[in-house]
Amino acid sequence: MKEKTTLRRAAAVHLRAIRELHRVTPQHFPVLTLYCLFGAITPYVTVFFSARVLTELATLRRAEILWRWVLAGVLCTGFAAVAKAALHRRCNTLLNDLYGRKEMLFVHKIFRLDYSELDKQENHDLREQIKQNEQWSGWGLMHVPQLYSGAVTGLLGLLSGAALTVSLFTAPVPNGAGWLVVLNDPIFALVLAAGILIISILAGRLSARAMQCWGDFSEEATFGNRRFGHFGFLGRDKRRAIDIRMNDQQRLVRAYWSGGSVFGVHGVFAKAARGKMGVYASLGVCITTLTTGMIYLFTCLKAMGGAFGVGSITQYVGAVTALSKNIGDLFRTWGTVKSNAAFLKPVYQLLDIPNSMYQGSLTTEKRSDRKYEVEFRNVSFRYPGSEQWALHNVNLRFRVGERMAVVGENGSGKTTFIKLLCRLYDPQEGQILLNGIDIRKYRYDDYMHIFSVVFQDFQLISQPLGDNVAGSCRYDREKVETVLRKVGFGERLDRMPNGLDTVLYRDFSETGVELSGGEAQKVAIARALYKDSPFIILDEPTAALDPIAEAEIYARFNEIAQDKTTIYISHRLSSCRFCDEILVFDGGKIVQQGNHDSLIADVDGKYNRLWQAQAQYYEKEQEESTSEADAASHR
Repeated sequence: MKEKTTLRRAAAVHLRAIRELHRVTPQHFPVLTLYCLFGAITPYVTVFFSARVLTELATLRRAEILWRWVLAGVLCTGFAAVAKAALHRRCNTLLNDLYGRKEMLFVHKIFRLDYSELDKQENHDLREQIKQNEQWSGWGLMHVPQLYSGAVTGLLGLLSGAALTVSLFTAPVPNGAGWLVVLNDPIFALVLAAGILIISILAGRLSARAMQCWGDFSEEATFGNRRFGHFGFLGRDKRRAIDIRMNDQQRLVRAYWSGGSVFGVHGVFAKAARGKMGVYASLGVCITTLTTGMIYLFTCLKAMGGAFGVGSITQYVGAVTALSKNIGDLFRTWGTVKSNAAFLKPVYQLLDIPNSMYQGSLTTEKRSDRKYEVEFRNVSFRYPGSEQWALHNVNLRFRVGERMAVVGENGSGKTTFIKLLCRLYDPQEGQILLNGIDIRKYRYDDYMHIFSVVFQDFQLISQPLGDNVAGSCRYDREKVETVLRKVGFGERLDRMPNGLDTVLYRDFSETGVELSGGEAQKVAIARALYKDSPFIILDEPTAALDPIAEAEIYARFNEIAQDKTTIYISHRLSSCRFCDEILVFDGGKIVQQGNHDSLIADVDGKYNRLWQAQAQYYEKEQEESTSEADAASHR
């Protein structure tokens, strides 16, 4: 945040920010411009008509002229005030709307971003940094409307003030005014104008320097706000409630609150306010009094010399004072633009992340016989930043209709294999072929449609059950209900108050239904079936199910999957016995391949060792299943 930003770069990033925000809320900046217009001219309208009334009162006092000025002043000032108030209300409404809609910029970017980029921790940190910058002081995108308002108001006010101030310097003092005729000297007027300009600019730059101090402490503030966001709301997180109480973690939270806060009275901002930030801000305010004094002195001397009447004193003092303020505001805004440019940098770092994965143009073949063949040919892959191969020299070929299990210890490469198959990542070496064609040559979105995947960390959303299964608000209700009953969710569905329209969880509905881990997993499997893709991939699909429910799912799955290829990733080797093919991964390689019987027969193989390590649990599960069956037969 502390690197220098050029004026040109600062202007460019803010113009881009205005375009981006205008795209999501098109009405905001036009309405804001009108509000700035009325905000800029209203003070000058008041000054102008007040001066006319006072001049008439101090001279001829013509009633008809006086009433005209009063009526015109009331109408113009009233219209400006009403318009400003109405526009202010509309601006606030649109600004509140903009706060939410600006998230569309990030949401759309994230939806378009390659998963390989989205999976990088540095990109998540970048998004978090943007949120923290906005939350602790409003820097970044949402500071742009405020800066735009300051710049437009200052510029319009400058033009309006100049129009009312010109005659202050051009109106001559009569020759009979004695020494006051020196005020007619153009050099005197230029020196005064230059003095006012310099003081106004200096006041603006000092105020901008005070604002820059916020940027100087951005790293401390961002980290401090992140800590507050975690510890400050820890007690509201129901997922942590049990652990906090059972392990007395309240003390950790109290330790945070007892310690020094970045934003507290002893934090860096409080120290800066007592130091240079406070000095800059105070000086910026103090030196503006010099401008006011110079204006009063010059104006009164010219009026005393007879250059204009007493009414004009009000006009010139008010106009020049406002003009000086507008100049200062412009330079303060410009200085703040430079500071805010540093906070916009991470915004555009995120929005400008390129998609590095090759985007093919071929459509996947829509075969009525669903005959697809997938081949891994010498495939190797390692994650960004790692020197260790997650997969190395993997060769494999399988067809639609097969039941395949992928087993191995944690970190052996099972999930990486699936991510490459689904093209969430591209391999560094080798090729993955679909019907003999490199999958990178297919259109990415089209290729994704041939896979239905239930990952271990699947997510359901707080929406109706049917919407969750179909991934849409409009869907085939009969088909959704069919797949839910196929996966064993029928009894739970019958108990739901609104059937498929029952909202899951209570984030947005007081009557939302909470699902157990096993129930949620069944819904996720039903979602994969509803998609009706030729490949179904289940990554630990029954991890949250008890052994009986797991056996029920697998017993049905041959019927459920029909002619689809089903790939299971599982730690429970008992679930692999019905598969046509079992791949055993170890150290990023396929070390064994075959069916259950052939792999068990290899007593020195990895599969046999894994099986023997889990055998006692299979025997226990078998006993429990037998006991349940006996109990059921005697009921």
